Amino acid sequence: MKNRFIILFVFLVASQLFSQEKYLTKEGYISFFSHSLAEDIKADNYQVLSIIDKKTGEIAIQLLMKSFMFKKALMQQHFNQSYVESYKYPKAIFKGFIIKFNELESQSSTVEIKGILSIHGKEKEISTQAKIEVLKDQINLSGNFMVEVADFDINIPVVVRNNIAKTIKITFDLQHNPFK
Repeated sequence: MKNRFIILFVFLVASQLFSQEKYLTKEGYISFFSHSLAEDIKADNYQVLSIIDKKTGEIAIQLLMKSFMFKKALMQQHFNQSYVESYKYPKAIFKGFIIKFNELESQSSTVEIKGILSIHGKEKEISTQAKIEVLKDQINLSGNFMVEVADFDINIPVVVRNNIAKTIKITFDLQHNPFK
């Protein structure tokens, strides 16, 4: 009986220590912006899941494509049905690392993030600079990067090809709290 108590105690302490190294948000923000001569298109997603392992600098981000909100309902419908085919490819996923995370010298600095972005069933290596704030009980990460629509085999019909940019700006703002 004493051994079981010791094992349970060690497990609980270890799991508590382990969980203190992970920071999570379920309400992160990601948007994309397409500028063309015909029109600008912007969509926002406030249902972004992101986790950072403070010990290793590993980061993972996941979002549902259907959670992008547009000003025009028809744009949202076309985005989900025709372009990203969210019924077939419901999620976008990024897995990577915050480079030299353990070497951060101040609470607020610029870091490089590298990893694999998966959209529409295609993967692409991404590298970008981001602003990071490491606070006592929070890790905030924000920045932007550009992606080529063609890299993810997203087909734009000829009729609207001039309305959608070939390069899309992705913006992110993720405020992580300790995972408990």
